[in-house]
Amino acid sequence: MTNSPLTALIFDVDGTLADTERDGHRVAFNRAFSEAGLDWHWDVALYGELLAVTGGKERIHHFLAQAHPAQLARTDLDAFIAGLHRAKTVHYNMLGAEGGLPLRPGVARLLQAARTAGLRLAIATTTTPENVTTLLENSLGAGSSAWFECIGAGDIVPAKKPAPDIYHWVLAQMQLPAAQCLAFEDSENGLRAAHGAALRTVVTVNDYTASQNFDAAAVVLSDLGEPNAPFSCLRGDTGGAGYADLETLQRWHRGQ
Repeated sequence: MTNSPLTALIFDVDGTLADTERDGHRVAFNRAFSEAGLDWHWDVALYGELLAVTGGKERIHHFLAQAHPAQLARTDLDAFIAGLHRAKTVHYNMLGAEGGLPLRPGVARLLQAARTAGLRLAIATTTTPENVTTLLENSLGAGSSAWFECIGAGDIVPAKKPAPDIYHWVLAQMQLPAAQCLAFEDSENGLRAAHGAALRTVVTVNDYTASQNFDAAAVVLSDLGEPNAPFSCLRGDTGGAGYADLETLQRWHRGQ
């Protein structure tokens, strides 16, 4: 339990703000592979397995090691992977512009409420800054990236989740102690990263992460809920709430 005031909310992006993994990144990867003349295809099940590896370039490298090990002998391996990843980002941005990346229930409502109340907002993610901007600007409107005073994304720290480095970086940029913040994640790797930075964490699961270990979370939910579409609580105490509002966030932050 903490007596520190709740000052800031720090959000993961993929799977937390929107279900971007299955219908966004996976589709974009496949389009990039096809564009490069590769016959690789990441179906829904395979992509779920690949999500154990954080970071897009790291995910491609892992896939090559498992399915196409001869590719690892390429003298231009790093450039080859980086090129595929850049192409994938282009396709992801196109999907966002087409409106194919809707926010999860309760996200837009909670962000607006937090801004109105003067809470500070930040992002802590392994996805690229371009992907973050694409999602925010196309789902929340032009200029919405500026709602977040700090966006920790991509390769800004060398060690990606489950390492806590990205959260340490965001906290340092905001000049805030972890005790004054609440993190939002969707995966075990994300929770481990936030917990490693001493952040209390709200987890909203998705189809890829529902069976993972979230024992360290403050609460585990199906989503953030809406007044007319309450969330399901999978672990923890909601105090009878059906959707995440600021009062409920305060309770979870205090550990009540």
